[in-house]
Amino acid sequence: VQLQASGGGLVQAGGSLRLSCAASGSTFSRFTVAWFRQAADKEREFVAAFRGDTRATYYSDSAKGRFTISRDSARITVHLQLNSLKPEDTAVYYCAARWPHTVAYDYASEYSNWGQGTLVTVSS
Repeated sequence: VQLQASGGGLVQAGGSLRLSCAASGSTFSRFTVAWFRQAADKEREFVAAFRGDTRATYYSDSAKGRFTISRDSARITVHLQLNSLKPEDTAVYYCAARWPHTVAYDYASEYSNWGQGTLVTVSS
């Protein structure tokens, strides 16, 4: 499956953005799709994941209560709704997919399929 990430942009603190990860070559029916982010001079970190076969969702501590991951009914797009954004959320956001699911879903090394990244900039 090929991934295309979109939806990043510049937003003020407290604002919202909706990121999208679109699949081509397959649907996301069975895939676990995750979002990671990488800020300047920092390592890539897990944000959220959607498990395709069970529809379970997983979040990092920093994402809980502010971000929501979902999948559309056609199973070809996974969205990440970003609310109450903070300057520290500024990063390039990447989507990734894998099958089968793994308990190590929050490790970037577990994913071989990656989108190109979309930049989110939150101004104070």
